[in-house]
Amino acid sequence: MIKGIFKRNDSGRIKSFELTGHADAGEYGSDIVCAAVSALAINTVNGIEALAGVKPLIEANEEEGGQLYVEIPSHHSLTQEQTNITQILLENLLLGLQSVQTENSDSLEVQTLTKQ
Repeated sequence: MIKGIFKRNDSGRIKSFELTGHADAGEYGSDIVCAAVSALAINTVNGIEALAGVKPLIEANEEEGGQLYVEIPSHHSLTQEQTNITQILLENLLLGLQSVQTENSDSLEVQTLTKQ
């Protein structure tokens, strides 16, 4: 199962997300859940860099896959426009993953945590 964890700061902005595990919804190379999650996540990271001009901290398991951690730099260093674009892209990723989860709940679980 792929597990997605989104962390929000005190003001409700998404500050990081992590995707771990494997969907196991099909043979390697034919797993549509894995393909959907990967496409959504990579597109989001590319959009943050290209459209917002923000370079997030990225950690990934390059050898085996199954792990991607993305953290947005402190909002103090971002303009309001960069923050807005970044948040729209992250919220869109969350919506997309929740949609995939609705149809594939035994292969994907998404949670959102708010800093207390």
